[in-house]
Amino acid sequence: MKKTIHAIVIGSAVAMGVGAIAASPAQAGSLTSATIGGTAANDYLVYDVNGTNTVAVDQNLKSANIQKVLDGNAASPTGNIELRASTEKSTFTANDFTQNTTLSGTIGGEAITLSSLTVSDWTSLYKDTGKTFGEYWFSQALDKNGFGSLVGTSIGTGFFNAFKNNGGFQKFSDPNISYVNQDDQTGLVSIGLAGHFNATPLLLPYFNIYVNSLPNSTPKTTVKNLQTQLESKTIQASEIVKYTYNGKTDYLFSFYATQSGLTEKSDGISHSGNYEVTFQGLVPIKTSQAVPEPSIVLGLLGVAGMFTAQRKFKKSF
Repeated sequence: MKKTIHAIVIGSAVAMGVGAIAASPAQAGSLTSATIGGTAANDYLVYDVNGTNTVAVDQNLKSANIQKVLDGNAASPTGNIELRASTEKSTFTANDFTQNTTLSGTIGGEAITLSSLTVSDWTSLYKDTGKTFGEYWFSQALDKNGFGSLVGTSIGTGFFNAFKNNGGFQKFSDPNISYVNQDDQTGLVSIGLAGHFNATPLLLPYFNIYVNSLPNSTPKTTVKNLQTQLESKTIQASEIVKYTYNGKTDYLFSFYATQSGLTEKSDGISHSGNYEVTFQGLVPIKTSQAVPEPSIVLGLLGVAGMFTAQRKFKKSF
């Protein structure tokens, strides 16, 4: 009987421990120890949320709010941190475009750095594509938004050159990071990029520049038709973030946005779209849920001791 009781109790302890593990939901880790750095470490903005608006935090309070605004997810993006915030200013120079701003921290026990882009990022050959990153990204932007037939044509090239030569690279180099999360079960790292749900106003001006640069003698029926299509279409394109993680550096961007439910207070347009980008990270090492809680096992073994003592007490009479 004694052996039976011990077997039942120990079995119950194991079952309860396993049950506790099974009942624990998949956890999502987030970025911790967030810090700002880079060669332009002061060039960033922090946006907090006030109702349905994102609002720039006072310059003197930026550093205190860095970690605070990174607590959202795809279902509920919150505030964000804009890296290299001055890229779209008229005072931004070619020399400025050699510097970057970074957001660094730890996720799942691994170091990660997110960065704005510099001119060399755009003009360097990208992997084995045979194109610079700028050419690759722009062709992807056209293709994913239904204008893939323009890639490699004179019109597509003219559009790209207008984009490149008139500040287009700078406009998409200042990512707004709204969250950095990781699935504890799979290791997948998800990053939210706050942007325009409809990015047409960001890209259309470059096509207009291209059209206006064409000689008057050039037949413009085709480009005018394209201009009309662009004006009426919702184009989606995120800014680009450069990441370094586990010895690897690459770029992340998206051409699909969900409604964030937010808009930047001063312009009523920015941050309206959430572009989630992902990469496969290392699966975090689990330690806390590997075994049943010691208190559970000890408690149940205590119950077993009580039954044993009662049995001996009965035998003595």
